[in-house]
Amino acid sequence: MNNNKLLYVYALLAVICWSTIGSAIEISLRYVNFIQLLLFSSFIAIIALFVILITQNKLSLLKKLKPPDFFKSAIYGLLNPFAYYFVLFKAYDLLQAQEAVVLNYTWPIALVLLSIPVLGQKIGFKSIAALFISFFGIIIVVTGGNIDNLELSNKFGVVLALGSSIIWALYWILNMRDKREAVSKLLLNFIFGFIYVLIASAITGNLKTIPLEGVIGVTYIGLFEMGITFILWLKALKLAPTTARVSNLIYISPFLSLVFIFIFVGEEIMQTSWIGLIFIVSGIILQQVSSRAKK
Repeated sequence: MNNNKLLYVYALLAVICWSTIGSAIEISLRYVNFIQLLLFSSFIAIIALFVILITQNKLSLLKKLKPPDFFKSAIYGLLNPFAYYFVLFKAYDLLQAQEAVVLNYTWPIALVLLSIPVLGQKIGFKSIAALFISFFGIIIVVTGGNIDNLELSNKFGVVLALGSSIIWALYWILNMRDKREAVSKLLLNFIFGFIYVLIASAITGNLKTIPLEGVIGVTYIGLFEMGITFILWLKALKLAPTTARVSNLIYISPFLSLVFIFIFVGEEIMQTSWIGLIFIVSGIILQQVSSRAKK
């Protein structure tokens, strides 16, 4: 198989895996609470990333770590996996899976907004228009289309879902500046994140055994949300002549997520979820087209 075909195989596998995560989280929360879900899935992710380092013959990179590397990972691990998944899993606990999936997908919007104060970037008229299009989609989703009175389905859940996108965008910006090897730094980040969630679990009394159904769920999420899928995506990016060729495929993910939620979770997908998602994705695409045009 040539590289051109192989990159699409890796990219589509990653997209399909990520598309199943909303369903996996919702189903897992039937058997474990959101803190237990984070504790055990992050532990599975650490094992997966460690095995990947061994198979890639990169385990020696861990021996070359210096104090600044540990300091960086202590900060990054606080953002991801700890804060990001803590907030996201709680949002899933409060909202319908379809709402959480769509609202979490607003992280590219948060990325644009954060890049203004953090990176000092300026945005033009097209970017502003794109943001308004996406924001309109968000309003449609959180109000269930009842825009007149702006009644939210669950205010705290909505805040958490949108908050998770901000945390992820901030992590993304910081991570872009970190030039360490991808898998080894992610492993170190997760080790610190696991320590944080272990402390939180002990404080809240969540250091308990979980049922078999829960074990299956946390294992799936640890492998295919936090671990293996990330490597598949990196492989696709490395094989692609331009990142745009691969990154455009990610727009399939939220739509597939809604289909999987309908099939596996049994939620009836509301029309407002589809419509809102279309507005959100359209705004994101317009923003990216505008940015590429400037470059």
